[in-house]
Amino acid sequence: MRTPFAPRPKPVLRASSTARVLIVGQAPGRRVHETGIPWNDPSGDRLRVWLGLTREQFYDTRHIAIVPAGLCYPGSGPRGDAPPRPECAPLWHPQLRSLMPRICLTLLIGQYAQAYYLQARRKKSLRETVQAYRDYLPVYLPLPHPSPRNQLWLKQNPWFETEVVPILKARVAAALV
Repeated sequence: MRTPFAPRPKPVLRASSTARVLIVGQAPGRRVHETGIPWNDPSGDRLRVWLGLTREQFYDTRHIAIVPAGLCYPGSGPRGDAPPRPECAPLWHPQLRSLMPRICLTLLIGQYAQAYYLQARRKKSLRETVQAYRDYLPVYLPLPHPSPRNQLWLKQNPWFETEVVPILKARVAAALV
């Protein structure tokens, strides 16, 4: 039985066999759930700036795949959205990844995506994992979530935008050539 906090499942993803970059976020938020368009919110606006992509480039499935760790909006929690359902990534990601053989860069946005893909290689905190981004290249690039709620994290970690974002933009541009 569904509660008012757990909406009907509505997977929100975009993928194709020709995609070169895979964006793995946490789970669709309420606005994304309502529109069916991934990253269609202020977090997506900031993410596109970090990537150096226009909205049109970002949503071009020939080059960019978007598959969150939790494919559906998980509902509300006490402090915002609930975490992604834990069975989702193990069930769906291997199957979806097998259909995208050209992926050469996977962006791991937030702790849930990093936990699933990096597993024991993940550091003690999101900050440490993102700071150690070189350890995961060229396959993975861990990022903080671009949510406006992470403004304090970004302010406390200015190295992210000065050091990591330029590398992120360069890696994405190189993958799309």
